[in-house]
Amino acid sequence: MSQHPTLRLDRLLGNLGYGSRREIANMAARGRVRLDGAALRDAELRLPLNADTAARLTIDGEPVDPLPGVLLMLHKPVGVTCSHKEAGPLVFRLLPERWQRRDPAISAIGRLDKDTSGLLLLTDDGAFLHQIISPRRHIPKRYAATLDRPLRGDEAAVFASGELTLESEKTPLLPAALEIVDEREVVVTLTEGRYHQVRRMFAAVGNHVVALRRLSVGGLTLPDDLKPGEFAVLGESGRTAALNGGEGHSPHN
Repeated sequence: MSQHPTLRLDRLLGNLGYGSRREIANMAARGRVRLDGAALRDAELRLPLNADTAARLTIDGEPVDPLPGVLLMLHKPVGVTCSHKEAGPLVFRLLPERWQRRDPAISAIGRLDKDTSGLLLLTDDGAFLHQIISPRRHIPKRYAATLDRPLRGDEAAVFASGELTLESEKTPLLPAALEIVDEREVVVTLTEGRYHQVRRMFAAVGNHVVALRRLSVGGLTLPDDLKPGEFAVLGESGRTAALNGGEGHSPHN
């Protein structure tokens, strides 16, 4: 008896967005679907879902997309929205068209607003998503911000105090770290994720953020070679890194 879960071939490929059961049955009958090079002509065949199944299973000679449980790092550009429902350009349209039909659907782990760019994680793994966004974990997130006006000088102390309260809120923010690059360029590290938090923090000290980019989440840092609009599939070590507070982890491991 297999130690791994199994799934019918037509169901597996259908969940990955390759088509309807009839379309996949036709693909299989024509020999387009292969496992280790051998044609799988029966679309009702049950396949074990091993760690290497996606690499061994091919359509027209190309490995199939990652199986459910995928984690992606996307370099979100300015001007796209982290939503399945809102109007306008959406981050999910940056993925291959077929991926937008996956079941379970791929969702953003937290959000970056339309005017913020940088590192965005996406997954179809609901349990992992909730681990990342849980307020109990205090996963650090680093942002590079460009300010409208020069710093006045006390911002680092105010942010680190744990006493700053945002407008219309009653609970003070957790301490946050401010690294000064120059008088209008800073890096902010947060361990919570309130609505538009970085922008509202600077508004609270009399300034305005004109550009904002997320640099890292946990131990995952946005790599220089991942251009706006591009994404990378993360391995198991990427999941581990996202949940810790280290830095500098390569997303391609």
